[in-house]
Amino acid sequence: MKEAVEKLRELQVGKVIENEPLANHTTMKIGGPADLFIEPSSIDNLKKTMEIIKEFDLKWTAIGRGSNLLVSDVGIEGAVIKLGKGLDKLEINGTEITVGAGFSLVSLSVQISKKGLAGLEFASGIPGSAGGAVYMNAGAHGSDISNILIKAYVLFEDGSLQWLTKEEMAFSYRTSILQKKRPGIVVEAVFGLTFGNREEIVERMQSNKNYRKDTQPYNLPCAGSIFRNPLPNHAGRLVQDAGLKGHSIGGAKISEMHGNFIVNAGNGRAEDVLALIQHVKDTVYEKCGIEMETEVEIIGGK
Repeated sequence: MKEAVEKLRELQVGKVIENEPLANHTTMKIGGPADLFIEPSSIDNLKKTMEIIKEFDLKWTAIGRGSNLLVSDVGIEGAVIKLGKGLDKLEINGTEITVGAGFSLVSLSVQISKKGLAGLEFASGIPGSAGGAVYMNAGAHGSDISNILIKAYVLFEDGSLQWLTKEEMAFSYRTSILQKKRPGIVVEAVFGLTFGNREEIVERMQSNKNYRKDTQPYNLPCAGSIFRNPLPNHAGRLVQDAGLKGHSIGGAKISEMHGNFIVNAGNGRAEDVLALIQHVKDTVYEKCGIEMETEVEIIGGK
């Protein structure tokens, strides 16, 4: 590990920090340290980072803005690559936009709406990054990333960079091919939007944002939706009907605003959240016979 750190610093790939607490990089404010935390300053430096990781046979994990993420209390073994500054470009060419993986999805939807471009209104309240949104096919309000993606630029473990079309991304509900079959890091994405009435676009976006504000507890540290919706049922409704809203274990609590949100109510730990997730799974299955699957990505452990 020491040699890898020295080489990364020598190559000046960006921020290189040992034993960085990941609670500082997740919206839930939970997570132990990363053995090695790297925030590359460009696509080229990201590629160099992956080459060093491969050379020293290090385990690696990529994160964006840390939403939809629950990190173990013991942290993450190996390298954690954060896609942030330096990977946050935005280019607009008519109805086609190219956006870097580190660009805020909320900020993107706001900027695009001001240009009179429609198609991203659904993302106005999703607190993640463009790269993470493509990786997990993020969505809300009846739409998702698969509806607007043209292609994604992906860095694979072997150091190769490839453009994958929407079809090659093999999207399904909150899932893409990158999650299991072809592990890789989304570097950039090209979205196809449409011109529309600017005032109407802004109004739809504000309506979506207000709905989230009124129904979801984003004033407290949380990771977004914890469970996938077992359609045609909805996870939040199942949790509510099971009488679990407000239930807490340690510093983790099921939101009283929305049953599909677990908040860090103060000094919460990953073990508290995991225990609460299991309690929900057990209770809902016992009452309804429905197996709940997590949407939040649970990572880490040594």
